[in-house]
Amino acid sequence: MHLIYSIILSIALAIGLGDVPYSTIERAFETNDHSEIVKLGKSKVLIIVLGKEGVYSQSQAGLVLKDFFSRKPGNQFDFYFKGKESSEGTFAIGNYISRGEEFRVTIHFKKLSGDYKIESLTIEKS
Repeated sequence: MHLIYSIILSIALAIGLGDVPYSTIERAFETNDHSEIVKLGKSKVLIIVLGKEGVYSQSQAGLVLKDFFSRKPGNQFDFYFKGKESSEGTFAIGNYISRGEEFRVTIHFKKLSGDYKIESLTIEKS
């Protein structure tokens, strides 16, 4: 019986089931792909962009991020801190660069049905 559980766990880990989508988020920020970011969110997401805060549906969140990317296009993003993953969730902090300006991006994830979903996203000047 333990062998079966070990095999199932190995397969789940090999295909990345339930992993935090760090690389997808990094690519989305580097390519200014707002739609890819919001697809990784809950149905309602808290977004704070340069002090403006709101709880948005995925479509509204996409418009907020699209507006930010149009004003602050960038091509460099990387996470410099990744919190410990738990059954509740985790968070990560990254650095986004747009035309020489640096922004700190903080993302909180909530674990829902085995997947980590973006619960909140904050973008602020570094």
